[in-house]
Amino acid sequence: MTAISLSVQYATHMPHLPTKQQLKRWVRAAVRVETEVAIRIVDAEEGRALNSAYRGKDYATNVLTFPLTEEPHLMGDIIICAPVVESEARAQNKSLEAHYAHLTVHGILHLHGYDHETEPQAELMEALEVTILQKLGYPNPYLFTQDA
Repeated sequence: MTAISLSVQYATHMPHLPTKQQLKRWVRAAVRVETEVAIRIVDAEEGRALNSAYRGKDYATNVLTFPLTEEPHLMGDIIICAPVVESEARAQNKSLEAHYAHLTVHGILHLHGYDHETEPQAELMEALEVTILQKLGYPNPYLFTQDA
């Protein structure tokens, strides 16, 4: 079994946040090598500030990933913005738990070096996400219906 060190920080008081046990299960499903990761769940203000500072985009986004190193093992930070996750889950008719699982897996794949900047990269990353999430018992996150 791959060694995982997980630190979880809750920097928001929103309800229905995933537990550390849920996050660890999702991380474990997506990692392929020894991994040390911190997951910080934030409010919109912190999410917006981080997205602005590191990506130059003045809005809160659902997930930000900060790879630190790949040697001697994978290390990095994942920031998940709770209000954005909740809003997206509602708009896409997804369960909140499934959306958190998806964004956690998405962040771990970014730590592994996967990206979605080009169509072939996006297709590969999405296929991996779908496979991992289905093994966890969640539906394809890219099949959703918008609210009318």
